[in-house]
Amino acid sequence: MSRTDEGRPTGTGRTDEARSAGPPYAVVIPTLARDSLADCLAALAAAHGPGPEEIVLVDDRPDPEPGALHHPLNVLGDLRARTTVLAGGGRGPAAARNTGMRAVTTPWVAFLDDDVQVGPHWCDQLAQDLAEASSDTGAVQGVIAVPLPGERRPTDWERGTAGLARARWITADMAYRTDTLKQVAGFDERFTRAFREDADLALRVLDAGWRIRQGRRTTRHPVRPADRWVSLRAQRGNADDALMLRLHGPDWWRKAVAPRGRIRSHLAVTAAGAAACLLAAAGRPRAAAGAALGWAAGTAEFAWARIAPGPRTRDEVVTMAVTSVLIPPAATWHWLSGLWRHRSAPAWREVSP
Repeated sequence: MSRTDEGRPTGTGRTDEARSAGPPYAVVIPTLARDSLADCLAALAAAHGPGPEEIVLVDDRPDPEPGALHHPLNVLGDLRARTTVLAGGGRGPAAARNTGMRAVTTPWVAFLDDDVQVGPHWCDQLAQDLAEASSDTGAVQGVIAVPLPGERRPTDWERGTAGLARARWITADMAYRTDTLKQVAGFDERFTRAFREDADLALRVLDAGWRIRQGRRTTRHPVRPADRWVSLRAQRGNADDALMLRLHGPDWWRKAVAPRGRIRSHLAVTAAGAAACLLAAAGRPRAAAGAALGWAAGTAEFAWARIAPGPRTRDEVVTMAVTSVLIPPAATWHWLSGLWRHRSAPAWREVSP
């Protein structure tokens, strides 16, 4: 553990009036040192209101270069003296947030992602959110705004990111009582991607008897640049869905207020494609043609469902067509491998507060 500045002052600069606005809080940000981190920290430093008592940046790169965070930290101004940088070891955002959570000393900890930008009055609004939290409120969620292009229809990737604005309990901006986190043992570190770890934590917090409410503060989540294969890589999240099934049962989708997804149709399309290949190899051309027709129909429906609401540019159509062929088998592989990997995972048992 290393402080960004030595000789941290004993006071944090918060006035008595600011302190009375709400309980002290810390901010924890897991990061891969992306370019967006400087904008994230600059927005936090510029936000009006009582600032955090502590900021903990968890550098989650497996082998970070010394001094790589020097430039982003410069934008913090006076907040730099309150900032700690910890090594996450490349174990994923759930483990990184646990590392940050264990380092803070405040009663509340606000988690931010390193690609968001808090609003200009975020600190004031967070202080009010926390001051208004009842004794049985374990967490207060921020409002996420995703800016989309106004001159054209959004792409598949942009629409997916926009879904964060409707998601429950996402840690792009989520404040938890520190004691609540400790009671449920923090984030489950088996979730090694930035996917479902926030929903799992929230379900365990709710099962433990706490309430989670919506706050008033607003945070902007820009759509980060991505290549055409991003949707294919995202299918790794199906393994996390398999873990959610083991932990929270077959109705975890309903409990987490999460979209059901297309895993069942992906399984069917993949099975049809595999059957077509096997039947053809077995010398049964008519049966193979029927299975191939089923595969083609399912693939075409999936591709059109992604193309129709988008900008329908040549590049987008080609990307959707190619990835719509590859996504069903990729999703099937990750789902089945997740079921196998987590086959012995015990269900989450309710913890009394």
